Amino acid sequence: MTPEIIDIHPHIISTDTVRYPVAPQHGHRSKWSATRPVTFEQLVAEMDEAGVAKAAIVHSSTTYGHNNGYVADSVAQDPKRFTGVYSFDVMAPDALKTFDHWLANGMGGIRLFTGGATHQTDGSWLVDPATFPIWERCAEIGMTMVVQTTPEGLSMVAELATRFPTVKIALDHCGRPDLEDGPPYARCAALFALAKYDNVYLKITPKTFDLAQAAPGGAEAFFPQLAKVFGADHLAFGSNYPASAGPLKKLIEQGNACFAALSEEERAWVWGRTAKVLYSSLAD
Repeated sequence: MTPEIIDIHPHIISTDTVRYPVAPQHGHRSKWSATRPVTFEQLVAEMDEAGVAKAAIVHSSTTYGHNNGYVADSVAQDPKRFTGVYSFDVMAPDALKTFDHWLANGMGGIRLFTGGATHQTDGSWLVDPATFPIWERCAEIGMTMVVQTTPEGLSMVAELATRFPTVKIALDHCGRPDLEDGPPYARCAALFALAKYDNVYLKITPKTFDLAQAAPGGAEAFFPQLAKVFGADHLAFGSNYPASAGPLKKLIEQGNACFAALSEEERAWVWGRTAKVLYSSLAD
């Protein structure tokens, strides 16, 4: 049986730089967005070709900073198939007003971006009390928080999971695990410790595929262990396309290879069911 596939981490880049000006967060544009951009229309075509049913499109902070307009306008074209994961300054005095603006314009989740290929911070602002009103609003309405951080930031994720136990937290790129020691993955102790928080979820992307396939034991050892520790109902697929070079169909094929050791039930959760828990609008 082929499971329904929902992608919770594609990106889109517009060719219209007048309507959607390039203004990357911290002033450094991501290389992928400049060299292999994919428009919304191209993403739809790629999804159709790859058999991807729905998607939560993640705003590209390294292209547009806090202007989520392109994703918002794209989601509005087909809100039954798409939702948006937006970024904005959650520490700003008017953050709740900004929250309400984007909520009315297709926002299904919020991404807290501590950095990536173009810029990295220690992420200490994640636990600044100035951000807590946004977390409290998410708790009120059941909105998911997506956190991009390094392994050094996992203790802050634990702190947030404790403080806001009803807010679902999805970790980008599976928390960037260190798999170099192979099974039983002692270097993943801090990551695996997050499994005790029922509100912590892991987003499995091609970055995770690559790490697992290159590690001792390979993907056939890592992903069953991850499902055992967290439960497959706390794991979800995200393509990271086109930041992870496609075509999208190729990334789906890599996922099928990596998930081969999982049960049919576990694969169904990772490919689509968990996504519906994280983004209720995609469950309709």
